[in-house]
Amino acid sequence: MKSIIYKFRLVITIIIIALSTQAAKAQEVSAKDIVDKAYELMRGKTSRGEMTMTIMRPKWERSLSFKTWSKGTEYSLIYVTAPAKEKGQVFLKRDKEMWNWLPSIERMIKIPPSMMMQSWMGSDMTNDDLVKESSIVEDYEHKLLGREIIDDYECYIIELVPDEDTPVVWGKIISWISVNEYITLKNEYYDEDGYLVNRETLSKIKNIGDRLIPTRFEIVPVEKDGYMTIMEFNNIIFNVDIKDSFFSIQNMKRIR
Repeated sequence: MKSIIYKFRLVITIIIIALSTQAAKAQEVSAKDIVDKAYELMRGKTSRGEMTMTIMRPKWERSLSFKTWSKGTEYSLIYVTAPAKEKGQVFLKRDKEMWNWLPSIERMIKIPPSMMMQSWMGSDMTNDDLVKESSIVEDYEHKLLGREIIDDYECYIIELVPDEDTPVVWGKIISWISVNEYITLKNEYYDEDGYLVNRETLSKIKNIGDRLIPTRFEIVPVEKDGYMTIMEFNNIIFNVDIKDSFFSIQNMKRIR
């Protein structure tokens, strides 16, 4: 009799462990799916837009304007339109490569992976942030930490930790993504030692074409008083027809 009871308990224990493992895997898939939907919402299959960036420092402030084009996760192109000093600079991302065209000296520079963490145009954004060289969907493991209310939106809290063999900029990202709309409302960026570096807040949510998205991004370095970068969409169109050939080194010199 004791042997039967022991075997019964053993079977129940195995079933509980199996169900717990399946639940953990389901949570992981769910978290990844949430991040994927939020990422797709902000990029679409393709996009074309115009943006303004304001860089704020304790003793000065300046603004830049630029046009953007993107296609999936493979292609991005940015053309700086103002101020006059930087006008004409172009940044191109093709697959895993990033290029910068400097018209003032007629020089094309290939940006190595080691420079992806560097500041873009003196802002609090990195080169990687602008062109999304790393994929937050494919290059990270995703874990659902819980839920929290932000600006009347119920949000998932998701931790993104990079895969061991993937060269990425951040050691960890924590994202707040709305439950119903898949709108990203906040991101926290941590270095490889686990220290919080930047806090990003997304706001001014508007209907743009077929989707509801934030149109204002504020990035604040947590240990630098008076530092902030604000980026706003002036306009953006999703799912427009853009050929792969548009994202070429040759086109960097012709784009306007």
